[in-house]
Amino acid sequence: MRIDIINFEGKKTGTIDLNPAIFGLEPRADILHRIVVWQRANARAGTHLVKTVSEVAGSGKKAFKQKKTGRARQGEKTNVHMRGGGVVHGPVLRDHKIDLPKKIRSLGLKMAISSKVKEGNLIIIDSEKMSTIKTANVVKVLKNMKLDSALFVGGDSLDTNFKKSIANIANINALPTIGLNVLDILKHKNLVLTADAVKAMEKRLA
Repeated sequence: MRIDIINFEGKKTGTIDLNPAIFGLEPRADILHRIVVWQRANARAGTHLVKTVSEVAGSGKKAFKQKKTGRARQGEKTNVHMRGGGVVHGPVLRDHKIDLPKKIRSLGLKMAISSKVKEGNLIIIDSEKMSTIKTANVVKVLKNMKLDSALFVGGDSLDTNFKKSIANIANINALPTIGLNVLDILKHKNLVLTADAVKAMEKRLA
């Protein structure tokens, strides 16, 4: 599988062979769904918490006397049906993380990448490096490449100037190869890889 390499001006600078075991798989919705659920679950903090009757601040004293008030009888002010009382069956501190086999995670990442190839939304560039931090220059590049939603993936590290230049551009994000994940790939229309990223991915996923 061969694809053209272009520069930021949209001009062809060469070609690169892609490993079909990574870039040529048939995507499966069930695998991708499992990984997205796994990622989103693992990202949850689990710090939600409410106070029960025994934890909420307040006295255990009876709200008012049992008889001769004309009101319905009540017990403690901290009971769940009272304003300011405890909460019953509310959320508690918990770990939302779920397990997913490493083979499934690896397969899902390959399928997400392959889905961009199948859609015709994979672009290979020679490099993401920029000499200065300039958002206007990146906007011009995106216009040349006709990109309005894209995930750029660099090699082992990401060019600092490029990363800062895209910080204020909506729907444009960048990651080093080690940070590449299914959720971010699927959230963007286009996947833009550098030549170094392709080599690093083939080393990581082959």
